[in-house]
Amino acid sequence: MSEDLYQTLGVDRDASKDEIKKAHRKLALKYHPDKNPDDDVARDKFKRIQEAYDVLSDDEKRAAYDRYGADFEKIRSTGYHPGAAGFDGLDLDQIFGGGGAAGGAQFEGFSDFFEQLMGGGGPGGPGRGGPRGGTRRRAAPPRRGANVRHELEIPLQTAVLGGKTEFYLNGDKISVTIPPGVETGSKIRLRQRGQPSPNGGPTGDLILLIKVSEHPFFRRSGRNLELVLPVTLAEAALGAKVDVPTPAGTVALTIPPSSSSGRRLRLKGQGVKQRDGSAGDMIVELQIQLPQTIDDEFRRAIERLDQANPHSPRTGLMF
Repeated sequence: MSEDLYQTLGVDRDASKDEIKKAHRKLALKYHPDKNPDDDVARDKFKRIQEAYDVLSDDEKRAAYDRYGADFEKIRSTGYHPGAAGFDGLDLDQIFGGGGAAGGAQFEGFSDFFEQLMGGGGPGGPGRGGPRGGTRRRAAPPRRGANVRHELEIPLQTAVLGGKTEFYLNGDKISVTIPPGVETGSKIRLRQRGQPSPNGGPTGDLILLIKVSEHPFFRRSGRNLELVLPVTLAEAALGAKVDVPTPAGTVALTIPPSSSSGRRLRLKGQGVKQRDGSAGDMIVELQIQLPQTIDDEFRRAIERLDQANPHSPRTGLMF
């Protein structure tokens, strides 16, 4: 990760999260391995784009990168946090030349710190008669690798019905099964798919933050699904049965006669299914849709209809 991550995405250092996201989408689409098969250059570019987005889309990682540059991951892996325990401003990489304290070693106190720094043995060192001349420092216990968070955007159909989906992270294709009923803000944990341990411990987890993309026709409201359904003037005025798509398949909806635009009809149990087997409803809002072009015959028919059935729909309307 030696190249500048902002340059990798082609954004300024003060770019907003939205600008970073848009830049990532554009580049990821251009260099996606599926669109560039057998192109190692494109695959490497795609991997660097993913790595840059993983850092710059995370507020904590971005702040660390802005402060420490390409070595920020080394500093984060040591567990060192600026300002902790009175060491504000101490940069362990500057002392030891990278990799945290003494190449990643974990010190138990000041004596161990100076023992490693001065060549071992504490005051007096080995062979100098010091009280710690022959003691061996205890090995640090294995530490678990850091968790990785990744936003995964899925279509509404997958969120409602569940299913298998694939995505790329740092150039690697990952497959995950989405359980039915997830929504924006849901989290899915993939065990041991995060960062490796710095000293032989278990690998961290990958935490997927679910974001459900907008559907062109349906909208989710809790356990219910909402649909604005276009109907003809005749269907609304005379009543009809029309086919409506639902997560479980197509069902017939009965439109009562004399229905106006905005009337809401309910299809029981055709919403989002829950883990206990229950399901919400589908709320269908009728919207009368007239032809784009009205010819003279249609116009005369509407005029005759209006004269035969006079009414005042705005009676009582006031501010």
